[in-house]
Amino acid sequence: MPDTAPQNLSAVDQAVITQALIAAAHEMGVKLIRSAHSTIVREAEDCSSAILDRHGNVVAQSELIPLQLGSIAHTFGPCAAAYPPEELVEGDFYITNDPYQGGQHLPDVFLFTPIFVDGRLLGFSATVAHHIDLGGGAPGLNPDATDIHQEGIVFPPTKWNLARDWRNDGPLQRFVRANIRMPDHTIGDFEAQFAANAIGVERVRELCARHGAARLEAAMDEMLDYAERRMRQALAAVPDGTYEGEDFLDDDGQGSGPLRIAAQVTVKGSDIRVTFDGSAPQVKSNMNNPFASTVGAALSVIKSALTSADLPFNSGCARAITVEAPEGSILNPKAPAPVRARLLPSYRVFNAVMKALAQAAPEKVIAAGYDTTYACCLSHLGPKGYNIYLEIFGGGYGAGPRSDGCDAVDSPLSNCGNIPVESQDMSYPFFRVLDYSLVAGSGGDGEHRGGLGFQRVYEILDDDVTFAAYGDRFIIPPEGLFGGEAGGKASAWVIRGGERIELRSKLSMAMKKGDRLVVRTGGGAGYGDPAKRPAALRERDFIDGYV
Repeated sequence: MPDTAPQNLSAVDQAVITQALIAAAHEMGVKLIRSAHSTIVREAEDCSSAILDRHGNVVAQSELIPLQLGSIAHTFGPCAAAYPPEELVEGDFYITNDPYQGGQHLPDVFLFTPIFVDGRLLGFSATVAHHIDLGGGAPGLNPDATDIHQEGIVFPPTKWNLARDWRNDGPLQRFVRANIRMPDHTIGDFEAQFAANAIGVERVRELCARHGAARLEAAMDEMLDYAERRMRQALAAVPDGTYEGEDFLDDDGQGSGPLRIAAQVTVKGSDIRVTFDGSAPQVKSNMNNPFASTVGAALSVIKSALTSADLPFNSGCARAITVEAPEGSILNPKAPAPVRARLLPSYRVFNAVMKALAQAAPEKVIAAGYDTTYACCLSHLGPKGYNIYLEIFGGGYGAGPRSDGCDAVDSPLSNCGNIPVESQDMSYPFFRVLDYSLVAGSGGDGEHRGGLGFQRVYEILDDDVTFAAYGDRFIIPPEGLFGGEAGGKASAWVIRGGERIELRSKLSMAMKKGDRLVVRTGGGAGYGDPAKRPAALRERDFIDGYV
């Protein structure tokens, strides 16, 4: 399968345009982050950006949140079906966050801006950002929601016009502002998305001026074809067969569990099919995974495990991959089931597929990590309105065949940064951070050690503060590979007047002034026989305080 460029493009021109489009997607991400108002986007970088061709295929994306963009074609499709792209005009945009029409969970709002050059539709610039509050039954997140409507505003796939409907306090902006608790932050983050999309539009137009629209479209087509060829080359190296893996969520947050995620991975030549027969049925809590998220998680693990980092992650990669999940299961729920915590089952998809691939390509996989989005929210209603802190915590990575797991980082599908303590001090006067440290001994032993989890200790400085969270791995630790030991479990508790109050992984509770909240994340599992770990590495772990 030679990597040949189209005849009307030299290899040099193809490379120049490819890298320019990727650079434009990265620039969009930077613009979005630097322009955002809320700390979840500005500091934690819970957002993504991409450039799509005129058919809605991702040709370039920023290296931010894999899950948000891995299935973006599923998100774009319902928008285009409702409002055909050929009917769009300058200034129009699509908006959606509907989990049952290609979206993921409600805080992740997608904006698609068409790119016109001399009246010709060439593609779309797209961004998605996690918005700090979109209404619903509780500030920031509602762990007690029993249907999607209690989680916030649902934007079905719709078309609007920026000048008519948003600018100058237009009707769409007024509607959003009236239904959210921190309007300045949320509207500010929407403005950041529009600004980032405008950068993507401008960069594509500049490329058209330099190379011509037809050559740019040809280059986009070749980017997709190249990714498909590379993906198929990688899959062809995997032995044919059907491989199975499973992992478990602790519970559904309402006393039922564990919840099984079962994956069947069938490799045939240069095609791969992933099914999830035998996975748990959908649940009444917010632990359900919209199908787009299931697809995104499966694509991400196959891309990361079987291909190299230099392969761009675009829609061409997905051409060789088929993903199916039973309707009514936790991985393909029926409306109106709540889905706010969808990253928890997404990670068990990642783990189950990785375990299946371990049987076919043991030298390419890693052990299970903490692999959990531990979403923690502290909110306070004061004289000036709501102030909402939301942060996405990771933990330890699983170890691999050649290295230890990373310590105290977000998990593979999310990739958020931490919110610096200094930023929290400036933005949230109702609490302060007393401790932020690694948890010694939380990484599973093995020839290669799992990464460490971490803890944060908060002191609550006001009454009437609410803590809401969802997490996992409090009960079932991540499992090691090829003799490696399990990683450490997560935990949380409150110190109140000398009493220690243990907390569940999924809850909402009222905090009191003077409370100390301890949030501790889990570590990654080990890879390989612990007896084979070199003595020098064990000595280093001891000196560094990791064990």
